[in-house]
Amino acid sequence: MAKNEYCNYITDLLSPIGNVTAHSMFGGYGIYKDRIIFAIIVDDVLHFKVGDTNRIDYEHKGSEPFSYEAKDKKKIVMSYWQVPLDVLDDNELLCEWADKSYLISKNKQKQKKHKVKDKKV
Repeated sequence: MAKNEYCNYITDLLSPIGNVTAHSMFGGYGIYKDRIIFAIIVDDVLHFKVGDTNRIDYEHKGSEPFSYEAKDKKKIVMSYWQVPLDVLDDNELLCEWADKSYLISKNKQKQKKHKVKDKKV
């Protein structure tokens, strides 16, 4: 499947959670709900945002965080973890996991806004 087709497939699967859109970025795609990124697609692999409240779900499924090698050969590990195949095959469960990731991203965005406001004061 071409990346664009896969991306369209994923956004269709996630449509029950609301207005899900995709935008190309860094050779992959960012997946957004209400203009908040909560997932990425890299090399036709879906990764959801992970935080303290859902990390254990991914660990129990044997998933790992997305990582890449920077120009200086340093390994960069991101807070996006690969969505397990059994979750991807169960649309209801996929949407539940997506909602959790969206809330994590939304809360992190709120925290960043509060930090910026605190610095201005």
